[in-house]
Amino acid sequence: MDIKGLDREYIANTYGRADVVFVEGHGAEIVDDRGKKYIDLGAGIAVNAFGVADPVWTMAVMAQVSKLQHMSNLYYTEPCVKLAKLLCERTGFKKVFFGNSGAEANECAIKTARKWAFDRYGDESHSTIITLKNSFHGRTITTLAATGQDAFHTKFGPFTPGFVHASAQDAEEVRALADRGDCCAVMLELIQGEGGVVPLTREYVDEVVKIARERDMLVIVDEVQTGNGRTGTMYAYEQFGFMPDIVSTAKGLGGGLPLGACLMGERVEHTLGRGDHGSTFGGNPIACAGAISIVERIDDELLGSVRRKGEYIKKALTGAKGVRSVTGLGLMVGILTDKPAGEVARAALARGVIVLTAHEKVRLVPPLTITDEQLEKAVEILKEVTGE
Repeated sequence: MDIKGLDREYIANTYGRADVVFVEGHGAEIVDDRGKKYIDLGAGIAVNAFGVADPVWTMAVMAQVSKLQHMSNLYYTEPCVKLAKLLCERTGFKKVFFGNSGAEANECAIKTARKWAFDRYGDESHSTIITLKNSFHGRTITTLAATGQDAFHTKFGPFTPGFVHASAQDAEEVRALADRGDCCAVMLELIQGEGGVVPLTREYVDEVVKIARERDMLVIVDEVQTGNGRTGTMYAYEQFGFMPDIVSTAKGLGGGLPLGACLMGERVEHTLGRGDHGSTFGGNPIACAGAISIVERIDDELLGSVRRKGEYIKKALTGAKGVRSVTGLGLMVGILTDKPAGEVARAALARGVIVLTAHEKVRLVPPLTITDEQLEKAVEILKEVTGE
């Protein structure tokens, strides 16, 4: 079968695909249709948390497939409830809404914040949400509007109103927007992933949270990419010393199946009532069964290894020839290189290493369980590529 030709003929041309067809793999090793093996430092953009064909995840999914593949949310199912309980007990949040993606998790977070403000003030006078420039929150019309990058605000207008954007690391801009009096929430990525793997500073986050509390605003944290062990804690906000009101997450949560979640704290746990929101496939039994097998294994030992491996990457690449800087937390790393990031990614792929890009940076988000041997080999290849 001519996979590439048929793709061009029948699939909407929205992706700049690399010239490779992947067919199988195990853990952090992927195999293409010619039998060539690759070390995966992309994990399907931080989705395959435990790598490809993880046996525990596979067994959990297969067991559920043979029982019940889907049921309407008009009825109860065990995997959905069990996963929600696990997430709440692990984090201290009170309620969970399940969708199918990060964009849907962010849509739920936005709706929840606006409904909270409507209930509080009796009208829509406090419906504006502050987000940060260089952020990325999804590809729906509303989450594109929330995204703080002008490049995404063309071609598809009119965009959903009610968002204003402040400069990251400039708390005074957040304060000025909050002082307008029409804002209900501030929405942050603690590490701006698509924006170049740029972490916010602890001092900035502290000040933004303080402003939100003083102005009767909610704090939403977008953990679509940073969550579920990726940065070395269950969620990145734990490393910033505060408890958000709402957290959105997806990607690694499902371990490879579509699953998003909106976690709601005490201030908003009763905000959404019957009919306020919904999702046909949200909380799908198979996706939730897979996610349970992921969340149950994100323990202190795994998180410690994520932090250790992340530090290894930073130490190995900082100061390497052709590398200008290295940023990130845990196994979410951005590398600014002398060469264009796309060129580095193509050269690495040719040598059997899968990496991603984010703006001008090379982005690494490998499976959390990548072995030390695989990681060391991949990093050495990257050093060769960047140094040539």
